[in-house]
Amino acid sequence: MKVPRLLVPLVAIALLPGAAAGGLVATGLPADAAAAPASAPPSQPTLVDVRAAHHPGFDRVVFEFRGGLPASHRARYVDRLVADGSGRTVPVAGRAVLQVRLGNARAHTDTGAATVPARTAYALPNVMTTVRGGDFEGVVTYGLGVAKRTTFQVTTRRQPARVVVDVRAGFRTVERKVWFLDRAHFVAGTPPYFVPRLRPVLPMTPATGLLDRLFAGVLPAERADGLRLLRSGANGFAIRSIRNGIARVQLAGGCSSRGSTVTIAGEIMPTLRRLGTVDWVKIYDPSGHTEHPRGARDSIPACLEP
Repeated sequence: MKVPRLLVPLVAIALLPGAAAGGLVATGLPADAAAAPASAPPSQPTLVDVRAAHHPGFDRVVFEFRGGLPASHRARYVDRLVADGSGRTVPVAGRAVLQVRLGNARAHTDTGAATVPARTAYALPNVMTTVRGGDFEGVVTYGLGVAKRTTFQVTTRRQPARVVVDVRAGFRTVERKVWFLDRAHFVAGTPPYFVPRLRPVLPMTPATGLLDRLFAGVLPAERADGLRLLRSGANGFAIRSIRNGIARVQLAGGCSSRGSTVTIAGEIMPTLRRLGTVDWVKIYDPSGHTEHPRGARDSIPACLEP
């Protein structure tokens, strides 16, 4: 008896390897193809260094990566740096914030430890600080605090993998002193507790430029020497006025001495008094109060009392 023509394909399939186990295997594929695990996703490039230096006419900020370049990069000026995930505002010293977003990248190790500092200060003409705004769901965000909003250019380099941000800085600055806390002197009880360090400042707005540099913080080498920015809870400031030899400065964000005899007043007052137009400094809390608002004398708010 002849086998019906329609049954021949079924017989052929039954004779294929693996058919006895109940699996249909496509011709030309290995028997275990269906069970092969999906390939692991490629690892994200890891940020391993953030550095900056001045070149003729511009300041260069370099984001260096291990494992290749980020899949995307974008830079733009923003009103404020917003933390990825939480949505809170991240303080950035300076007159403008240039935000840099790096896609498909990370700034931490497999254990979650940060690979680069969250904040770094620089004594450059324009770029004064880099501040991390996020390392969240494969996106690394930084804010560059600048002394002046200028044009910029973003490029990439390889060997090693780098995202390079060049910010124009072809303008004149003057060197002025900014005071910081000398932690070793304070702990040892040997004055002076505050010491000056030079910073470049735009000559047209020296008071604002000086306090911007103060809030940007100490340079990495200065930190290694024991210098610190003593914030006393403040994360910013506003110059209310400079008139009749009196500079009036209002703190922003917070204000607390935390019971200490040294506060941010010990940094602000000598820094501003170096200006030829300032003899006295009155510091106000974020609500606009100070102990002695009138008269030719220094003044601090109650929140900076020990």
